Amino acid sequence: MPTEYLKKAPRHSRSDASETRDIVRGILDDIEARGDAAALEYAAKFDRYEGELVLSPEAIAAAAAKVPEKLRRDIEFAHDNVRKFAEAQRATVADFEVEVVPGLIAGQKAIPVHAAGCYVPGGRYSHIASAIMTVTTAKVAGCRNIVACSPPRPGVGINPAIVYAAHVCGADQILAMGGVQGVAAMTFGLFGLPKANILVGPGNQFVAEAKRMLFGRVGIDMIAGPTDSLILADASADPMIVATDLVGQAEHGYNSPVWLVTDDRALAEEVMRLVPLLIDDLPEVNRDNAAAAWRDYAEVIVCADREEMAATSDAYAPEHLTVQAADLDWWLGRLTCYGSLFLGEETTVAFGDKASGTNHVLPTGGAASYTGGLSVHKYMKIVTWQRATREGSRPVAEATARIARLEGMEGHARTADIRLRKYFPGQNFDLSAEG
Repeated sequence: MPTEYLKKAPRHSRSDASETRDIVRGILDDIEARGDAAALEYAAKFDRYEGELVLSPEAIAAAAAKVPEKLRRDIEFAHDNVRKFAEAQRATVADFEVEVVPGLIAGQKAIPVHAAGCYVPGGRYSHIASAIMTVTTAKVAGCRNIVACSPPRPGVGINPAIVYAAHVCGADQILAMGGVQGVAAMTFGLFGLPKANILVGPGNQFVAEAKRMLFGRVGIDMIAGPTDSLILADASADPMIVATDLVGQAEHGYNSPVWLVTDDRALAEEVMRLVPLLIDDLPEVNRDNAAAAWRDYAEVIVCADREEMAATSDAYAPEHLTVQAADLDWWLGRLTCYGSLFLGEETTVAFGDKASGTNHVLPTGGAASYTGGLSVHKYMKIVTWQRATREGSRPVAEATARIARLEGMEGHARTADIRLRKYFPGQNFDLSAEG
């Protein structure tokens, strides 16, 4: 049976890239040229906020006091889980050395970058969890300075829960500035902040474009587009849970794709019946986002068997991948392209988004075919070193001289020649490129 689309998306997630690019380039160039003054002008224009920019300890304490105790405990619980997982990730990267040839030792060191800039969205939704995900991993990686940056609301400032989360997770400074101007402030080291070595965290298309343009001058975690999610479900799945999970991810935004891939037509049809009902029951903003995402970007695909389902999923390379099907170990072993995997109905994407410990900053738009999500490794430089005895350098110098001459790089060859002459005087070596 060929793959069948019971629902085909009429649109695909794209922003007006050229217009966005021109706007962002103009803002970045202006801020780089005029510094703090330009950033303040854009903050007044876009954030409509003129309060304290780099929060003082007193401002952080005042924000923390506004956070209900129950929410504080939830933030601390989520932070603890993310920290534990990040520490386990950090332990997988080890310094080592190996004797490549007798007398020549090469090694690896993992060195954290000095300064991390963590962008925390605060527009349509206040992403408390993004502060936890980005700041915690930077802290565990060993970054010496961490700036958390989040858009303030007019006359109010940053959501107090975001401030509390960033502080608890280890931010050294908290910047009340959003959008391109916030990203630029961290990159260029405005307002007395250290210049960021890496920018991380999700954001709208302007934030994503700013990170794209700045990449190379600074590192970035990834260039993120609209969030996307795919569910693999067989006849054993609960259609109400499947439909609820699809709607839960569609509420992210009008252009957030959700996909159902199944080998059971009856399940697919029941999910399609339930989704509009669940969307209608959401609050207005969430309902409008989910309805547009479902109408324009969602797909429902019926496959012949689980192998075809897995192949379809790998082709989509979703940011979030949920399996609600029998034999979870088979799926874990078979699936290869996803940002984060959620096995069984006992877990869900929202758990990873908020509190279970794995990171929610993940590759979108098919990028999971070549990269994973944010981790402690993104904040670390894996560098190499070597040292040698004179005897150990001998075979390497001989091979280097010959290879360099074959390539036409005589200067390289002579750096090997001079060492051979010094360390082994009176000896003859065949260092020509000819056989």
